[in-house]
Amino acid sequence: MEQTLPKEDIKRSLAKTISWRLVGTLDTVLISYLLTGTLAIAFSIGAIELVTKMLLYFFHERAWNNIKWGK
Repeated sequence: MEQTLPKEDIKRSLAKTISWRLVGTLDTVLISYLLTGTLAIAFSIGAIELVTKMLLYFFHERAWNNIKWGK
């Protein structure tokens, strides 16, 4: 008999999305600053990246939650 694992709660997916994006955005801001030497540009790039990648990650995570492979 195959055991059914519970699906991940949407709140957990949101928390993971936000925490991972903060780490990723700090990395992007640092790299952008090292390349441009301008904090304003680095933070602008980081802000855009924060929003777009958070949305992409959230939907990616939710889609993977529906895939049984590897569970």
